[in-house]
Amino acid sequence: MASKHAPDTSASRTEPPLSGVVVIDLSTGIAGAYCTKLLAEGGAKVVKVEPPEGDPLRQWSASGAGIADGDDGALFAFLSGTKDSVVADVTVADDLDFLAALLAGADVVVWSSGTSVSDHPRLSPTEIRREHPHLVVTTITPFGLDGPWRDRPATEFTLQAWSGGIMGLGRGAPDRAPVHVGGRIGEWFAGAYASAATITSRMRTAGTDIGELVDLAILETQILSLTYFPVSFHEALGRPFRTQRRLSVPGVASAADGMVALGCGTAQQWFDLCAMVGHDEWIDEGIAPSITERATEKAPEINGWLAEQTVADIRDLATAFRIPNGPVANGENVARMDHHRAREFFTTNPRDGFTQPGRPFRTSPELLRGPGPAPRLGEHTGHYRAEPPRRAVPDSGRAPDPLPFRALRVLDLTTFWAGPSCTHYLAMLGAEVIHVESAARPDGTRLIAGVPVTEDLWWEKSPIFSGLNTGKKGLTLDFSTERGRDLLAELIRGCDVIVENYTPRVLEQIGLDYPAVRALRPDAIMVRMPGFGLDGPWRENPAFAYVIEDTSGLTWLTGHPDMNPVEPYSIGDPNAGVHALNALLLAVEHRRRTGEGVLVEAAMVEAALNVTAEQVIEYSAYGALLQRAGNRGPTAAPQNLYRTAEPDEFGGDDSWVAVAVETDAQWSALCAALGDPAWAMDTELAVAAGRRRQHDLIDKHLSAWCGTRTAAEIVETLWGAGVPVAEVMQPHRQVELAQLESRGFFEAVGHPVNPTARHSTVPVRFSLGPNSFHARPAPLLGEHNRELLRGLGVGEDEIDALEAQGVIGNAPARHGRPAASK
Repeated sequence: MASKHAPDTSASRTEPPLSGVVVIDLSTGIAGAYCTKLLAEGGAKVVKVEPPEGDPLRQWSASGAGIADGDDGALFAFLSGTKDSVVADVTVADDLDFLAALLAGADVVVWSSGTSVSDHPRLSPTEIRREHPHLVVTTITPFGLDGPWRDRPATEFTLQAWSGGIMGLGRGAPDRAPVHVGGRIGEWFAGAYASAATITSRMRTAGTDIGELVDLAILETQILSLTYFPVSFHEALGRPFRTQRRLSVPGVASAADGMVALGCGTAQQWFDLCAMVGHDEWIDEGIAPSITERATEKAPEINGWLAEQTVADIRDLATAFRIPNGPVANGENVARMDHHRAREFFTTNPRDGFTQPGRPFRTSPELLRGPGPAPRLGEHTGHYRAEPPRRAVPDSGRAPDPLPFRALRVLDLTTFWAGPSCTHYLAMLGAEVIHVESAARPDGTRLIAGVPVTEDLWWEKSPIFSGLNTGKKGLTLDFSTERGRDLLAELIRGCDVIVENYTPRVLEQIGLDYPAVRALRPDAIMVRMPGFGLDGPWRENPAFAYVIEDTSGLTWLTGHPDMNPVEPYSIGDPNAGVHALNALLLAVEHRRRTGEGVLVEAAMVEAALNVTAEQVIEYSAYGALLQRAGNRGPTAAPQNLYRTAEPDEFGGDDSWVAVAVETDAQWSALCAALGDPAWAMDTELAVAAGRRRQHDLIDKHLSAWCGTRTAAEIVETLWGAGVPVAEVMQPHRQVELAQLESRGFFEAVGHPVNPTARHSTVPVRFSLGPNSFHARPAPLLGEHNRELLRGLGVGEDEIDALEAQGVIGNAPARHGRPAASK
């Protein structure tokens, strides 16, 4: 459904951008299913190949709801809408020939291991590439297809530990074990990234007879979504981003009639919170080392005040004070929230009738297809045996460009994490990206590194800004001035894509909404990334990542069951960025085919509601309210963190390993690695249901065993036996992982102000390149002012005048007149 703010630019429904593209889905699990769901909604014909018993997702329910033979689980029905299903028995030669015919006529394959089909030697990525070199083959694996860890067992839980994502942002109470982000969120994010990477590869290989291997590592997607550039931070500033865990204050708090979430991330928000709870005197008590420490110190008084108020009253007051706030969503209440109802976001599954999320972004003209019904097992086998797909004859002998976005010019009006992460991908793959700030209001990530303002050029020293903006050009422009707005309009005329993530009123107040942009450039693609959408009652609410997490269900499943949930404080932003990227790429392909511009409305919360889909689906389909379970999870038993014998690197008692047993064979391997102790020989423990019932007993014994060993010893023993295990890494130690080094995930980036530091790249290795991703460091504030303004025909005298007037500048304006450009 198009937004009310998205004018329809076509008289009839537009052909989807990926129409004509045939995708063979050889994956299983959430990541591959979500990747191909996004491709199907973009117009691709997705043919899901299943073994005779069907994809395991057909029998999956996170709550354990019984699924009758012949029926499908609700999550499968959501993820498989609009796809086709064929069945192949790989023990039968004729079926292998049938699959070869499917591959010969297809354009894309999405592959992950886990079924008899994908694990057949003839259907390995290497063999598919050898027999069908025209195909884009996207693989989704824990560690990637190469490197020393490529064959090591892993689960999403152990990958969160290896990534530093469990320990990274200090999630959880300091007197308890840290907690992972619940809801298998890493699998969903990996699927969204795999979709964007697949579209990228398809765009540059279309019309040729040259395919590509797109090798995605889930570990690397976890690093990008659950940690905040910790390696760059540590190497540039000589200290970790955070050294201890803490609970956010207020965070998720108990009110008189339920839970409410409040954020306090800036000095002004702290001052406003003090006033709201009736303690103005706290504002004048001197400057504490940090807002966090001040809030933690005053937590008893703050929580006491909140406990006496209703949720509605707290939210009304917090909104009036401009304090970020939101309701705490879960599978039972989220579809009833006024904002989601006003935007008519949730829909009814077209086959099975349960409630499910709508699409993660909206476009005008409407570019997306569906949702259609999910296929029954093998429903389309006969059709494809009779009429396998046929590829179009290649119309070009050109070599695909290692930098596929080389011809794309992007105006980047974004700040903080969500928007810049979207445009950063384009910059790393060749686009000219112009990142616009103002001297009065620099990008927020320049301000959150904890660098004292007394340091020379302090605003240039943020490793977080650096990690999100390499390869971009930097322009400062105060578009609250008439001349600033005129120059911004001139820039829009020369750009293919405009991306912004301000609150909706900002561009509308200066007269640069989508109709105005179209008047300047009719074929422009405008990507708007508001927190809650361009309309609805929450339209103007501040949209920090944690508020998005609270209002979508991401928070609900994170934390210990006997405590209030805790905010992930991470995934809300990059998840929004990768979904906006998917939408942007579809819009670029649409413009290539039709010459039309597109408005994309990529609301952060609606991207988050898609990756938390399982909660509302389980409640609607089965009446089951999914609950947080600490570090336990629905797919493995045992699954938990266990404290090790050694202190952590800061001298604390906070060193852990993660263990997750997903199969009975892995349980047998664990028992053997432990020396087959008597407690583990109970026959009840030989099956998953029994292990789940006896999880406390298993935890007791594993805790005792791990408590006498170092993390390295535990990993060596269990991983060598084939048990998924991981050290719970401090995130700045990511660079020490041999697997990441072997894949070149980090690249050293020099900087004119900061020390050289290693920066993360993309979680994909493209066989057609590029071989490196960071062409140049992130821009200094206003570094390219003169170059870009000259390109608009502005003379040197006027540029000097603009500097003197503060319209452009090279230093934050509140520290004096902006410095002159070089």
